[in-house]
Amino acid sequence: MDPTIRRFERTDAAWARGLLTADFGSPVVVSRGVAHDATALPGFVAEVGGVAVGLATYRLAGNECEVVTISGHGVGAELLAAVVEQARRSECHRAWLVTTNDDLRALRFYQRQGWDLVALHRDAVTAARRIKPGIPEHGEDGIPIRHELELELMLEG
Repeated sequence: MDPTIRRFERTDAAWARGLLTADFGSPVVVSRGVAHDATALPGFVAEVGGVAVGLATYRLAGNECEVVTISGHGVGAELLAAVVEQARRSECHRAWLVTTNDDLRALRFYQRQGWDLVALHRDAVTAARRIKPGIPEHGEDGIPIRHELELELMLEG
């Protein structure tokens, strides 16, 4: 069954807090040295059969859109497409996001969606632990989590 995508509402906050805590250890995520409470950001919810199963949040700044979080299984492409469409409607020239060096599945996913790897921010996660000490030392496949990988999608006007 294909998911239905709708706007993230404040009434979704408790559900989102649980999902984000399961995926990120808390609803607060750190990207490029900035902490974001993802439950306070705009976003989109994926529903299957009327049940919320995924969430994407984003942040607009100038003519750029940062994808802050994507959570849920099997609905990532639809959620990412919704954020990209919102970025285009907001006349953004660039959408971007970060993932960590251990998250090979995410890296494969974003590249399959047409995103380009544009930067390695060495030891950015090590620095982020000063803001969010709960970030684990090791991630998928036992890989030490140390760096942020930045990906972007250039948007046509």
